[in-house]
Amino acid sequence: MSAEQTKKTFALKGIGVSPGVVIGRAYRFDPLDSQISFYKLKKSSSIPKEIKRFKKSLKDSEIQLLEIQENLKKSRITEPLYVIDVHILILKDKKFSNRTIKYIRRLGINAEWAVRLTLDHYKQIFEGVGDAYIRDRISDVQYVGQRILRNLSGEKREIVLEIGGEVIVIAPDLSPADTAQMKMDKVIGFATDIGGRTSHTAIVSIAMELPAVAGLGNITQLVKTGDELIVDGISGVVIVNPYPEMIKRYEEKKLHFSAANDEYMKYAKLPAVTTDDYLVQIGGNIEFVEEIPSAITHGAEYIGLYRTEFLYISRHDLPTEEDHFTNYRQVVSAKDLLWSTIRTFDLGGDKLYPDQKHVKELNPQMGLRAIRFCLKETELFKTQLRAIWRASAVGKVKILFPMIASIEEIREAKKLLEEARKELLEQGVKIAPKMEVGAMIEVPAAVEIADKLAREVDFFSIGTNDLTQYALAIDRANERLTYLYEPLHPAILRLIKRVVDAAHEAKIRVAMCGEMAGDPLYALILLGMELDELSMNHLAIPRIKRIIRESSIKESKVLLEKALTFSTATEVRAYVQDYMMGRFPDEFQKEEEQNGS
Repeated sequence: MSAEQTKKTFALKGIGVSPGVVIGRAYRFDPLDSQISFYKLKKSSSIPKEIKRFKKSLKDSEIQLLEIQENLKKSRITEPLYVIDVHILILKDKKFSNRTIKYIRRLGINAEWAVRLTLDHYKQIFEGVGDAYIRDRISDVQYVGQRILRNLSGEKREIVLEIGGEVIVIAPDLSPADTAQMKMDKVIGFATDIGGRTSHTAIVSIAMELPAVAGLGNITQLVKTGDELIVDGISGVVIVNPYPEMIKRYEEKKLHFSAANDEYMKYAKLPAVTTDDYLVQIGGNIEFVEEIPSAITHGAEYIGLYRTEFLYISRHDLPTEEDHFTNYRQVVSAKDLLWSTIRTFDLGGDKLYPDQKHVKELNPQMGLRAIRFCLKETELFKTQLRAIWRASAVGKVKILFPMIASIEEIREAKKLLEEARKELLEQGVKIAPKMEVGAMIEVPAAVEIADKLAREVDFFSIGTNDLTQYALAIDRANERLTYLYEPLHPAILRLIKRVVDAAHEAKIRVAMCGEMAGDPLYALILLGMELDELSMNHLAIPRIKRIIRESSIKESKVLLEKALTFSTATEVRAYVQDYMMGRFPDEFQKEEEQNGS
C-alpha cells in the first residue's frame, strides 16, 4: 500500500467566505518564514543604534508597501488598494513606533523583541473587543509587524509563490501584500486559520471569485504542501486527503454549483417581480467602493446599505469632511444605480475611532454606540452629515440613521441634518433640494413605536442581525449561543410584520438590509410580509431574484400565515424548509444532499 493511500482523511469546519467548490493540492504559505532572534543588549550604548535599526526597518517596510501598491494597480487583481494605505498608516503611527522604542530603552532588548511585545500588546486589546469585524482588524497590525520583523532579520527578498501547477493556498491569514507576491493565476482557492466574512481573505477571494474557507483554527498545523484538499466555500468545509468516492461527489457538487451559478446569473438583470406582478426592488450591501461594480453585475438596482465605519477604523487620524465627500461621491456617482443609501457611522462601544479612549463597557453592543454616540459627538457627526449632503448634488442619496430606539433620537438627528444643510447653503455649496431620511429598525423598542416613528421618516430599513440578537437576548459573537440565533423564531417574524404593517399604514416604504434578506430559505416568508425592498450581499442577488420571479405574492401570504400559527422556532423552520424544498427542489433538495455528503 502506497503512502498516498495510507494518508488519513479528515474534515475541518470553518466559515465559508466565498462560495464554490475546488479540488486541488495545498500550498502552505508562511509570510514569516525566517527565524526571529530575541536577545538583551549587552551595553546601554547599543540602545541608540538599535532604535536607528528599528526606524530604518519602518522606512524600508513603507518603501516595499508603496512598491506593492504600484504593482497592484498594474495587475488584474481587483482587491482594494486601501488596505495597503492602512498598513502604511500603521507604520507611520507614532503610538506604534513610540511603544516599540520604549521597550528597547526600558528593557534593553533588541528591536525584534520590542516589535513582538508591541504586537502582543495590540493583540490583547483587540481580543477584548466584542465586535467580530473589529477583532479581524488585528490582522492589519500583525501584517505590518511581520514585514518589519522580516526587514530587521535581513530577509529582504519578497516571498513569491513558486509553483508548477494550480494550488489551494493554506495560510494563517492573508493580506493584499501577501497575495500581491503570488502568481495569482495559479491560485484556485484559499483556506486560513483565522478570519471571517470581513477578513482580507474574504475580500480577496470574493473579488477574484475563488472558493475560500476561513476560521479553520489550525489548518496550517495539520496540512502540508502537496496534500490533496477539497475546499467547499458553500458549506465552509475543508476535506484533507479525500478518498476517491468523496472526490467524485464533490466534483458533482462543483459542476452543480457552476451550472446553477450560470443559471442564476440569467436572472441578475431582471426585475424581482412575482407571477402576479408584485415588484420587490433588490439592492446590494457594501462596505467598500470597490464592491460596487460586482454588485451591479450581480443585479443590484441600488445600494441599500453603505456601512461607513471603515472610514474611521481603518485609519489613525479622523477623516475630514473632504475624505468623507470623496468617498461618498464615488458611491453615488456609480452608473446603473437608482440610489445609494448611506448609513451614518455605527461607532462607539467596541468600535473605536482614532484617539478615542477605550471606555470598558460590560456589554458594548448595548452601550454608547451608533446614533447614541453620534448625538454625543455632534461635531464628528456633522462632519459626516455635511459630506453626505454634498454628495447628494452628485447622485441620489438616502440617509439612514442606525439603532434608533426613540422619537427623541430621530428628531435630534434630523435637527443636526437640517443644521448641516443650512450651513452648506449659507456657504453657497451645491446640494440636492431634499434627501430621504430613514430609520434603521434593529431595536425591539423601535418596533413598539414603529407607528410613531413612521411619521418622522421617509422609509424604514430593518436590520435583522441586531433585531434578532436584541429580541432573543443572544450575543451573536458567543459561539455557545449560535443554536439559539433563529430568524424564523415566531417572535422575530411577528416583529418584522409589525414594522412592515406600520410603515405601509403610514404610506412609507420598508426595506430589509440584514443577512435574512439574502437567504433563499426566507425569500417567500419575506415576500409574504410585502416588503418593498430587500438589500443583501451582492452574490445572493441572482438567486433571490429567481425565487421571487417564480413565485406569487398570493402563495407567499399563505405560507406566512401558516408559519405564524406555529408556537416554536423549530416548528416554523421545519415547515418552511419542507415547503421550500418541495416548491424549489432543484434549489434546495440537491444542496441539502450535497451538504450532507
